[in-house]
Amino acid sequence: MKPDVYAANCPTRQILDRVGDKWAVLILLLLREEPMRFNQLRRTIEGISQKMLSQVLKSLERDGLIKRRAIATVPVTVEYSITQLGLTLAAAVDPLRDWAEQNLKDVLAAQRRYDAQLKEEAA
Repeated sequence: MKPDVYAANCPTRQILDRVGDKWAVLILLLLREEPMRFNQLRRTIEGISQKMLSQVLKSLERDGLIKRRAIATVPVTVEYSITQLGLTLAAAVDPLRDWAEQNLKDVLAAQRRYDAQLKEEAA
C-alpha cells in the first residue's frame, strides 16, 4: 500500500516533521560540512538551548540521519556526523534555505503590509 501523507496515521508525516523543524535543518546543513561536537553545534546555532539541541540530535540519530561517536577522553567527547541518508535530506532542504535567504525581504514586506492592514481594519 502506497503511503498517503494526507492520512492522519501516515508515517511519512514523521519524516516531514523533521524537514519542518528549523533546528534539524540547521544541524544537518552544518554537519554536511564537517563532523562537530555538541558544544561546537550549540555555539554555532544561536538561539538553540542545550535541551533542544540534545532532543533534536537524538531524533536525527534515531532517524538514521546522523551518527553519534563517543571518543574515549576525560571527559568523554561526543562527535556528530551526517550519514549518507542525512546527506540526501540536506540536499533536499538546502534549496529551501536558499529560497528563504533570497526572498526574506519580500516576505518581511508582506508581513508588514498584512499587519498594517489588520491595524487599519481594527481601528
